[in-house]
Amino acid sequence: MMLSLPRASENAAEVDHLLWALLIISAAVLALVMALLLRYIVKYRASSEFDRGAEAQKSWRFESAWTAATLLIFLGLFVWGARLYVRLFDPPRDALTIYVIGKQWMWKVEHIGGQREINSLHVPVGRAILLVMTSEDVIHDFSVPAFRVKHDVLPDRYETLWFTPTRVGTYRLYCTQFCGVDHAKMHGEVVVMSPPAFERWLAQNGGAGDLAREGRAVFLRFGCGGCHVGTAGEGSATVPAPSLAGLYGSPVPLAGGGVVVADERYLHDSIVDPGREVVAGYEPIMPSFAGQIGEEDIVKLVAYIKSLAPGERP
Repeated sequence: MMLSLPRASENAAEVDHLLWALLIISAAVLALVMALLLRYIVKYRASSEFDRGAEAQKSWRFESAWTAATLLIFLGLFVWGARLYVRLFDPPRDALTIYVIGKQWMWKVEHIGGQREINSLHVPVGRAILLVMTSEDVIHDFSVPAFRVKHDVLPDRYETLWFTPTRVGTYRLYCTQFCGVDHAKMHGEVVVMSPPAFERWLAQNGGAGDLAREGRAVFLRFGCGGCHVGTAGEGSATVPAPSLAGLYGSPVPLAGGGVVVADERYLHDSIVDPGREVVAGYEPIMPSFAGQIGEEDIVKLVAYIKSLAPGERP
């Protein structure tokens, strides 16, 4: 039952309080409206001797007070919900980034250190966790009821979700968007561990190398260095391309006007759809790698680009 779910994340209690407030206030308004309807049904029934021809007596004070009160109450709920919504999409700067890829019918997880999991996610308690998520095929939905988090996972783009687990334990992970015949089997678990236990788990499950090192191999394999070779914005002699050194987190002026921040979303989209946000001063000549580079390799590429310090040569 929903009422018996643990509150295992920092924002779970407030989500519950907002839901209960909305339910209670909505139920109170419904009860009042139904009570008034019942009163008038009885008062004006066919057998009633009530004088229906008498001039109606209106109370503008009552009607104004009723309208203002309900407006303020529901406006308060809106402001409360909006503030919570904004906070849920504004992760702390020191959040631990973990990549999640949805695929019929499994969850693939990649940690910065190269550790990989299938249908399982290990995280430390008390640490903000930022999930950078995408799908390899259709729309999925990442949901952990105990954390009160739920977010669509879409193909060909990055979505983010963050939470701070507060209780050590194992919690169910679901896909809550119908995604095919085996949708019901697309579930897993989130294992919340103490920080020392999490560090031991990372050490015991270390990969062949961290994502950035693996991303450099992908960078070279697909010939990205043929254009993005400089450290100050210059590409090859024949194909000028923007510098990738120190790009992550910096503002990027666009050819069509405006500025975007080079976050994970921007880096991902620049690989699969480079013509959408072209850097000012450069021609839209980069080919799309959609369908050529899998999402797992894109995760590695993004991690590699994030690791490049200003002035560093790819």
